Amino acid sequence: MNDRQTTARSRFLSLVLRHSPETIGLQLDEAGWARTDELLACLARSGRPTRLEELQRIVADNNKQRYSFSADGKRIRANQGHSIKVELGLEASSPPAVLYHGTATRFLNAIFHEGLNRQSRHHVHLSESVEVASQVGSRHGKLALLQVDAARMQSEGHVFLRSDNGVWLTDAVPVRYLQKLTP
Repeated sequence: MNDRQTTARSRFLSLVLRHSPETIGLQLDEAGWARTDELLACLARSGRPTRLEELQRIVADNNKQRYSFSADGKRIRANQGHSIKVELGLEASSPPAVLYHGTATRFLNAIFHEGLNRQSRHHVHLSESVEVASQVGSRHGKLALLQVDAARMQSEGHVFLRSDNGVWLTDAVPVRYLQKLTP
């Protein structure tokens, strides 16, 4: 597979493992895991044959570390970002004092009126670095960077989870914890 094919396959995996496993007739368990052999069989039946080695390379080389294999390699899942009901089994964690969220400037009025909401996903996604938040926000249009007072949020009862790939997750970020940064 060349780089373009790998990117296309990774995006399709994101669709299947995070949003629509039924697209290829795949079943996920309650924690979002799919059997690796079943995923490969479903990909082949859907006209996207993939060898195990290719799948392993997609998982290992994904710059956002979106996917994980189980310790024995027999199962695979997306680390976060699901729009379907899954229970990732993440435990509450203490976040750094400050986290960041990248978005598009066109969303700022709504954000500073309603706060950050999870929309169709299970959680709001936050980053420890301005760089990662900038990459995420740039995908949506003209970049707007937000700083989140995570320490204050946690001290006031908000719960944070940390996904396997280092993304911080929370149910919502009320406006009082947000500050706009200049990118």
